[in-house]
Parts: sequence; structure tokens; C-alpha cells
Amino acid sequence: MSASTTPTALTSNVTDTALIFEGGGMRASYSAAVVAALLRAGIHIDWVAGISAGSSNTANYLARDPERARQSFVDFAADPQFGDLRTFVRGKGMFNADYIYRESGLPGGSLPFDFATFHANPAAMSLGVFEADTGRAFYWTREDTPTTQDLMIRVQSSSTLPFFMPTVHIGEHSYLDGALGPSGGIALDAARAAGYQKFLVVLTRPRRYVKEPMRVSRIMRQYFRRYPAVVDALEARADNYNRTREELLELESEGKATVFFPDGRLVDSSEKNIVKLARSYADGRAQITRELPAWKEWLGLA
Repeated sequence: MSASTTPTALTSNVTDTALIFEGGGMRASYSAAVVAALLRAGIHIDWVAGISAGSSNTANYLARDPERARQSFVDFAADPQFGDLRTFVRGKGMFNADYIYRESGLPGGSLPFDFATFHANPAAMSLGVFEADTGRAFYWTREDTPTTQDLMIRVQSSSTLPFFMPTVHIGEHSYLDGALGPSGGIALDAARAAGYQKFLVVLTRPRRYVKEPMRVSRIMRQYFRRYPAVVDALEARADNYNRTREELLELESEGKATVFFPDGRLVDSSEKNIVKLARSYADGRAQITRELPAWKEWLGLA
């Protein structure tokens, strides 16, 4: 559907399950294949959350745009304005965030976003973010995103990697990657707060992955001297992340969660090689093709 099309009324066919997308930078090239597969299978879940790169997957899922989901984490990396060391030196970030989020998705941009379909979609949305100046972690919702620009800057704020991307300013506050919050980057807390007891969770790390504690360097401490809460959050992130994953494993064992753990070839979070990104997407597509029949049965759609 083109960005200029006004869609007819949309509906959701899964209303008892929360869909959660983990971030991970360009590792989302793998999980973007899950977005595309769900949409092409006509699986429309009524509550969706994402953090960091997972917020882009969330937005593309809610816009019901499987092709944009793929392009966002594969083809788009070849754009000469996507970002590199030169944009980092100029203060725009290793990923050229303003271009990626605020410009490319506009009508006529290099990766236009179908806001009309997004707006017509009845599903609730939560995008995790960290307020750098206060240390408060919370979730942006549809009420915060009445326009394409409002949505895109909030996706950007959720995805802003500390140090490697410039802090995002919205109103009176400064924002960074939502993975700095107490969930560690997996929006299980938001889904539970919304009342859900059944969870479909798409991760970008293998089943046996355990995050190692981060040693915050003197350079990082100096860089974030105005935002001491960021340093505390960086130091706590591994514990928060590992705790949430343990909760997911317990929910999975109880039959209350279906968790997608990638088992193919993953790329680094900063990968920009199109061949490697395409391979990652292909592996994600192969895996979700195998797993989707069981998902449909679990969701009551078989």
C-alpha cells in the first residue's frame, strides 16, 4: 500500500496476546523477516511493543508493510546517507539518525512510511524510551504520535544508542535507547502492565545468550557527565536484560509465551554490509517459515 493511500477500516484477529520486538541494531535484519512473515500470513495482533530497533519493527508491523520491514534493515544500509565514521565525527552519529528517522520516512523520502495505514490500525503500541536527564524509563503510545513526524522522532528516541548516536530532544527532556530501562530492552513489563498474560516475543539473541556486565569507561563517564542516570543504567543493563530473559524462559515453560530465538547466522549490531544483512534476513525468513505453523496453532489461528 502506498503512503498516499487511505485504507479502509482495519481489524485485529489476535486480541489476547502481546507481541514484543527486541532491538539489537542491525541484528533486526533477522527479526524483520518475522515482521514480514506475520503480515503475509495475515496475523494481526492487537497490542505491539518494541524497544530500540524493535521500535522500527513495531512501526512497520503496524503499518502492515512487509517490504519496508525488509528494506529498513537490509537495502537501506546501502544509502550513502545512512551513516559512518564521517557522520559520527560531524556529530550526527555512527548511524545518521536524523536522516534515517526524520527524513527518509516522509512522503517522497527514500523509505516512505505508510502513516495512513499505521493510523487506521486499531492495535495499541508501546515504544520503550529512557529519559536521560531524569533517569525515567517509560513507553511512548499512540497518543504521543498523531503525525508521521511525531512517530518517527519517538522511534528515533527509542533507538538512540548511547555515545554512538546524539541524544534526542523532545520538549524539555533528552532521550536515549529504551534498552537502558528496567526491562533491559524487552518490553515484557509494558505488556504485563497492559494486562496481558500471553506473550509472543521476537528476540535477536540466541537461546543460550547471557549478556555480560558492561564496564563503563572513563571516556563514557565524562561524555555523560550531565546525565549520571545514563551511567547507572548502562551498568545495570546486563542484570536487567538477563532477568527479563529468565522470566521469558519461565513463561515459555508454562505455555504462556512463545519466544523466537534466532538460530541462524546473525550480524553485528553495527553491520552495514548488504550481502551479510540479506543473508541474515534470509536465515530469519527460513526460521520463521519453519516455526509459523506452530505459532498459528498457539495463537488460535490454525
